[in-house]
Amino acid sequence: MTIIAIQKEMYHTHGQSLIELLIVIGLMAILLPAVSMGLITSREGKPQQERRAQAAQLIKETQEALRSVREASWSNIETNGIYHPAQNGSSWSLIAGSETINTLTRKIEIEDVQRDENNQIVQSGGSIDPSTKKITITVSWDTPIATSISSPLYLTRYLDNATYIQTTEADFNTGTLSDVTVTNTGDGEVTLGSGGNGDWCEPGDSVIATLDLPGNGVAEAVSSVEGQAFVGTGENAAGKSFVHVDISNDDPPQLSINGTLDGYKTNDVFVVDNHAFIATDDKKKDVVIIDLSTNSEVGHYNGSNGWGWARAKGVYVVGSVGYVVIGTRLQTFDLSAYTGSRPSLDSVFLWGVGQDVYVVDGYAYVALEYLFAELRLVDVSNSSNISLGARADVNGERGLEVFVNETGTRAYLATDESPSKDELFIINTDYDNSSKSNSSFNLGVISSYDANGMDPRGVTVVPGNKVIIVGVGGEEYQVVDITTETSPTYCGGLEVGTGLYGVSSVLETDGDAYSYVVSKDSSDEFKVIRGGPGGTYSSSGTYESETFDVGYSTAFNRIVPTFVEPANTSVRFQIAIADALAGTCTGATYAFVGPDGTTSSFYTTADVIAFDNNGVNYENPARCFRYRTYLSTTDSSSTPIFEEISINYSP
Repeated sequence: MTIIAIQKEMYHTHGQSLIELLIVIGLMAILLPAVSMGLITSREGKPQQERRAQAAQLIKETQEALRSVREASWSNIETNGIYHPAQNGSSWSLIAGSETINTLTRKIEIEDVQRDENNQIVQSGGSIDPSTKKITITVSWDTPIATSISSPLYLTRYLDNATYIQTTEADFNTGTLSDVTVTNTGDGEVTLGSGGNGDWCEPGDSVIATLDLPGNGVAEAVSSVEGQAFVGTGENAAGKSFVHVDISNDDPPQLSINGTLDGYKTNDVFVVDNHAFIATDDKKKDVVIIDLSTNSEVGHYNGSNGWGWARAKGVYVVGSVGYVVIGTRLQTFDLSAYTGSRPSLDSVFLWGVGQDVYVVDGYAYVALEYLFAELRLVDVSNSSNISLGARADVNGERGLEVFVNETGTRAYLATDESPSKDELFIINTDYDNSSKSNSSFNLGVISSYDANGMDPRGVTVVPGNKVIIVGVGGEEYQVVDITTETSPTYCGGLEVGTGLYGVSSVLETDGDAYSYVVSKDSSDEFKVIRGGPGGTYSSSGTYESETFDVGYSTAFNRIVPTFVEPANTSVRFQIAIADALAGTCTGATYAFVGPDGTTSSFYTTADVIAFDNNGVNYENPARCFRYRTYLSTTDSSSTPIFEEISINYSP
């Protein structure tokens, strides 16, 4: 029994040892590869780390080399491909292909960059930007472990940017002018030609002709067309009611009396179709119609005089309809014929005493003597059914004279003199018909001007963004610059002494510009004041610059124009960039384009210049540059002003 027990114990011990041996073998199978790999990694880790550090240094060196190459010339990196850098003394260059340095392979890959319509870089679907390149620097090695590291880099031409600027009178005088003129109001600018050889802002010595009107009447109103002026007189029964003045096209003009009409005290004159319409104090003939061929009365309008004290103060004619303010009413009358007694069409109560009327585009603008509104609009689109429209409350004084621009978007109102308030107001009338026809709608005042002691009697707007006001007291003839209409400024004037009671301006077809004014002088009541500045006025014009020859092909990046756009005017730009022809810009072909690179688009603000490198017509990059400025206006009294252009380009 003992032997058997011993044998069993021995068998059990041997079995346990075998299990333990198997466990050890299993553990060794797991641990030995890891230990072995650890030994290998430990042995090769330091060389791999050294390779990575060397690769990082090569990438940094390559980045600096690329910047140096780009600074030397953009042409050095503008061709796509695989390159490596090479140092020649203190400079760098790019050599085609990759290179191997101490088992490290270095290469530079140059690729095109695309940009979308917002000038943002995109991977596809955009336009190639010839002034930006994507550069990928890669360094790789095979031992001890195959590895590569890369660094992307974007390089552009926009280094040491240069600027081409035109801003002075001398700069602009080198260009080609078509219905525009170069002025020197602010050290050089381009405007639409605005007539005359003088300067609206310097009338001090510009009274170039005078005329003594017949009789002793005081001149109250003046109207004009080219070659003729028409004066209405009042206050003195010995005066002539109406004086027709001929004005020659000489310089200075020669003045003579064409004819007169007696019998009426005249408050306003309007001329159209070789007929004059005078607003009178006659209660039975509020408006008298005069045939200018004979200077004789041929018709009249007898309006409603209200309480009997009312007198006709302002008259206007559009087409076959006459408009007259008599006391507190605006009245319309039929002018399908000019002879005989003309029938009334309609009238409207103004809630104030009317002093003047101006009619544009279906609305009558009435200057009012009224505490709560000095300007009132009347919807006259249907002359037989007129209605009260919007109003402007400006200063609580009497509204005396109003002038409205051709598009009906601005009204210029002159009021009584006030020691504490302004007298000239620029009123925004650029509203839709629902607002203009709304009697509760208040028109906005854009700005105002203090006449500095002058009591205004007349107002007009002349080309060149100038308002002329005349009156009694202070400086009787004042010119106001409204180029920046939110800030009208005095720019010149004339002292008369006896006061001025009316003003009318004229632009002659030969480019001369004049103001005609009437005064209380005992003689020389009619005066001619030269206006300007020079050129022939046009509703549109262009300015094309001289050629700017950079001397080498370059990328033009950005256009930055500076200009002023008063209401109803516009300024647009196009540019032309061309390759040199036989090494010179002479004879190069120019195609003017806008921001999208086509001839149908225009720059209207600072913007990126389009790139195009297809070798046809418009090119960018290229060597030869021009720009063209388009100026236009729908208001003959207002012009845009082009002041400066700055063009950024990159060598």
